[in-house]
Order: sequence, then C-alpha cells, then structure tokens
Amino acid sequence: MYRNLDEIREAAKNLPNRQRLAVAAAQDQDVLEAVRDAVDWGVVSAILVGDEAQIRQLAQAVNLDLAKCQVVAEPDPVAAARKAVAMVAAGEADLVMKGKVGTADILRAVLDKEQGLRTGKLLSHVTALDIEGYDRLLFMTDGAMNIAPDLGQKVQIVQNAVDVARAVGIAEPKVAALAAVELVNPDMPAAVEAALLAKMAQRGQIKGAIVDGPLALDNAVSLHSAQVKGIVSPVAGQADILMVPDIEAGNVLYKSIVYFARARVAGVIAGAKAPVVLTSRSDSHEAKLDSIAFSAVFAAGLNQ
Repeated sequence: MYRNLDEIREAAKNLPNRQRLAVAAAQDQDVLEAVRDAVDWGVVSAILVGDEAQIRQLAQAVNLDLAKCQVVAEPDPVAAARKAVAMVAAGEADLVMKGKVGTADILRAVLDKEQGLRTGKLLSHVTALDIEGYDRLLFMTDGAMNIAPDLGQKVQIVQNAVDVARAVGIAEPKVAALAAVELVNPDMPAAVEAALLAKMAQRGQIKGAIVDGPLALDNAVSLHSAQVKGIVSPVAGQADILMVPDIEAGNVLYKSIVYFARARVAGVIAGAKAPVVLTSRSDSHEAKLDSIAFSAVFAAGLNQ
C-alpha cells in the first residue's frame, strides 16, 4: 500500500513496461511540462496528438525532447480527442490524457460507441489525496463527474474506486459512505443510501471491499472520533476511500483539502476500458504529473 504520491511516482518509474500515453490536443504548456517529466523519468512514452506547430513551439519552451515522443498532427481539438481515444481503443496506447480540449469533448470521444472506450459502466472520477500528517494515501470519489448520483450509480462509483484502489495495491479497500451523520436518518437521503450501500456490499453487490455508512467525515478518518461516539465499525477511523454523496460535497472537500491543507492530489477517470487522465486547467504542474504517474500505475495494475 502506498503511503503518499512520492511512492506512487517511484512505483511508476519502476513499472516493467512504460505506459503509452496519448495526449488529446497536446498544445498545452502545463500538460507538456508534466509529460516532459514523465517521459524523462521513464514512466510513459508519449503520443502527442494536436496542432503540430504549437506542440513543437511549446515543447521547445519547456525543454521537452520531441525525439522521445510521437507527434500526430491534428489541429482540430475535437478531432484530436477522438484520434487519441481511438488509439487507445485500437491498442496503440494504454491511457489517454486531456490537453487543450473541453472536458465534454474528450468524454464524448471516450463514450463513442464505435471508437471509444465504453464498457457499459458508469464513468466516475477518483482522486488520490496526499495529506501532510496523514499516514497513507486517501481516495475520494466522485467530486468531478456525477452531479447527483442515485443509489444504482453510487454502487458503480464505489466499485470503480475500489477497482482503482485494488490496482494500486490495496487488497481490500475500506470504503466510508459519507453523510452528515453516522445514524440512519430517514429525512437525509445520503444517510439512507449510505446504509444501503453498506448492506449491498455485505450481500456481495459491491465486490472486493468493506463498505460502511453512513459515516460523518470525522468518524471515517479519525479512530479517536469513532471511539468517542461509540461507533463499532471495520471502516470507522480506517477508511481508504471516501464516497461523497454528491458533486457539491466532493468539490468542497477536494478544494478545502488542496487550498487549506495544501495537499497533493492526483486524479483519474475510471470505468472506461483504460484510464483517462483528466485534470483541471487550474491544477498545478505537480498535480498533472502526479495524475500521470497515478494513472500509469492504475493502468499497469489493470493489465496484471
């Protein structure tokens, strides 16, 4: 089990095979800086799909050696997204990353019925949180894609996060289904659905994990808090994965951890045939690099 993102980086550097990364609309300076480091470290080999003139200009600005990369000319960002995704679908690349293209456009390419990466599963975002003072990586889902998931969608969101956690070395992840309280309150749909998720996991409807809920955030991550409140649970105080009830809760939690706790983060979209590296335009170069490393380890774990 990895304790922090530095260990994820080292694991990515030591993968037996470089993962092949197709970047959609690669003419983005921050993305190319992250790709430069990932290529130099031997984490990935890069296929840069996009406006060739801009890619070459920006690559020179960030000292990315294009002799180490493949450049595929496609000036239209939407077409570049489709081409990058199609390369992964055809087995010519192992993972795809969003460059200077809209999130909706790359997701449409991923979900394309003919050349996309559909599996029939719901796509969801999984974030790895490296928080100073916390003894291990903590995963959170889904603070970026699904707005107000229903119970069936939450089952898939949890399963996606479990699959990511298992692929990066956690044999049986502990999942806390978060709510504002730790008791089932019929007036709080998040608490009711959290309890149902826990029961569904007990019945084998969520595989490879221990799920409990509802748990408030303090009970999920603090054993002391759980003990003070008399909560007896295999997950309380020991959660590996935090499942937030909706995108608002996830967005606030994510940004609070980043801006107040100065945590490092890495993210990936799961549920497709291959990992999708989708970072925010405001994410730091470090976050983009960590997301590439995290996704490379995830991709390698999927192929084992």
